[in-house]
Amino acid sequence: MEEQRSLPKSDPTSVQRTVDCLSAGGVVLLPTDTVYGLAVCPTRMDSIARVFTMKGRPPQTNLPIMVASEADVEALGFAVNEAAKRLLRSPLVPGSLTIALGFRSGQIPSWLSGRDEAAVRIPRENWLLAVLRIVGPLLVTSANLHGAETAEDLGSVLAQLRGAPDLAVDGGTLHTVPSTLVNCHCDPPIIERVGAIPEARVMEYLK
Repeated sequence: MEEQRSLPKSDPTSVQRTVDCLSAGGVVLLPTDTVYGLAVCPTRMDSIARVFTMKGRPPQTNLPIMVASEADVEALGFAVNEAAKRLLRSPLVPGSLTIALGFRSGQIPSWLSGRDEAAVRIPRENWLLAVLRIVGPLLVTSANLHGAETAEDLGSVLAQLRGAPDLAVDGGTLHTVPSTLVNCHCDPPIIERVGAIPEARVMEYLK
């Protein structure tokens, strides 16, 4: 990767440069409140294809979504049932909790067409929230080869990927534990992956 394509999160231009890169159809490697992630604008199919290649991820698997607020979740046409509302309005959100939801009929953007459900998360990371508030919803997936753990530091992450992102934002050493995933499209909801938030903590809001 060329030197000018990498910058620290602390750089005062990092948010705007990230927004500019994403808006132009770039792939950005960035820090989240859990692991390093690869982010793309959801309408850029060419960029999404690059992410799948970089991760060696099967093309039939959908990428999760990050948004800045509960209002953004509603705006995407998600069917937010009572269980999801309890989670979204709990102290766990914003944070390391990903929620899979179905959709209201006929009210989703074209880039979600064909999906029965999607996983969405509101991160706690202020830097990432600033990006999301400007650029809108993003597809963000962990920056690792499919089936492998995500590395803790930027250099190790870059070395693992099959190809370079257009911009890499260095957030220092991060934890390697992903978010906890709860499927609220199911009734009752199912915890599909236990990650940064323990199962017992999630269940406090699902009882």
